[in-house]
Amino acid sequence: MTAPASLPARRSARQTLAAVWLAFAVLLATVLLPATPAAAHDELIGSDPAAGSAVETLPAALTLTFSAEIAPDEGASEIQVTDAAGTTLNDGAPVVEGTTLTQALAGTASDEVTVLWKVVSSDGHPISGEFSFTVTAPPAPSPTESASPTPTTEPTPTAEPTVTPVESTTPEPVTTEPAASATPWIIGGVVVLLLVAAAVAYLIVSRARRTRPGARDGSDAAAGR
Repeated sequence: MTAPASLPARRSARQTLAAVWLAFAVLLATVLLPATPAAAHDELIGSDPAAGSAVETLPAALTLTFSAEIAPDEGASEIQVTDAAGTTLNDGAPVVEGTTLTQALAGTASDEVTVLWKVVSSDGHPISGEFSFTVTAPPAPSPTESASPTPTTEPTPTAEPTVTPVESTTPEPVTTEPAASATPWIIGGVVVLLLVAAAVAYLIVSRARRTRPGARDGSDAAAGR
């Protein structure tokens, strides 16, 4: 009459094992889910003029290119272009078209030009950065009064001006450091959780096996009668 008593024990062991695996799944989801949005932000992938490049004259416009479309809302994008003396070179508001941001420029500049930018990424988060390029042409000379020529008996030959070619440097590509990978930490957490689940399952199965001999003896005794 003791044989039916083993059914509740088996059912209880199965329910306990199912609860352990459910807890394991919840812990695994807790470890994996926070690591997924780490690389969601967009980034600047190029500009014209390029960062670190040298140009002969200030271009009519500056163009920034991003890895995804940026927010086109008014005021969402900000950019400031200044020369070496700190003079602003912006001409009007920036224009957003898909993945590009264009800022019209005005004035003259020489030496280093600094660009500060801030936009709203496609995931809704603001991103910003800074870079510079160089204008190699010297500023236009200020007009001066020409001196009256001194009469001479013989014309004095003048040396022909020499033209020195300006070497243009190759634009350096904009590089970004990849975010540190969280894969080793995730794999380690999964291995630890698997070991814990295996140990709990082994204890449950061992406890269930200990209860079987008593139940089997009772059933044999009932059969002998």
